Amino acid sequence: MMDIERARTAFAASYRELTAAVNEIDLLQPTRCAGWAAVDLLFHMLCDAQRALVALATPADGPPDVDYVTYWAPVKPGEDGEDGHAWWVRRSASAFARPSGLVRVWQDTAPAAVRAALAADPAGFVATQGHVLAVPDFLATLATEAAIHHLDLQTDRPPAPEALELAGETLDGLFGTARPSPLDLPTYVLEATGRLPSANKRFGLRGS
Repeated sequence: MMDIERARTAFAASYRELTAAVNEIDLLQPTRCAGWAAVDLLFHMLCDAQRALVALATPADGPPDVDYVTYWAPVKPGEDGEDGHAWWVRRSASAFARPSGLVRVWQDTAPAAVRAALAADPAGFVATQGHVLAVPDFLATLATEAAIHHLDLQTDRPPAPEALELAGETLDGLFGTARPSPLDLPTYVLEATGRLPSANKRFGLRGS
């Protein structure tokens, strides 16, 4: 199981740096997520923050059925409603009169999710997306997703190093080996999640 203090630190840092990044970029610029502008990606992350608030306020019975690594089962585009979710996100994000309106909602919601994480029982469990996780592992999944989507924004501001390291460790766990040298961590994460082409045949994770 993930260490609670490490998970809390990575989660808080990932949302802090993501907030700083979206305040510095044009939210109508494209991202590495096909068909999504930055404003669409931010709405997707807002849904994650809201999901965190709900899960942390609704403790579940254990034991967990996945941890912070096995939670990320490979997902193929077009399966499990992924394409439908992408369209729903675009339509929902476009309902805001201006991207700045979405930023304000994010700025209210993200810190609330972090505060809920700090107050959550480290020995507790939460239910989310059909799985039960220990609280530290749940926070680690949120930090990992925030780090990956921060890279999707293609901004000069890097993700929080604590969260990016956690994302790399998660991918190491999924593939069963350490990242190949001499790949730097951001490139490794982007290649392993299919954001950049790779000659490494073990890569191919989708989703997040």
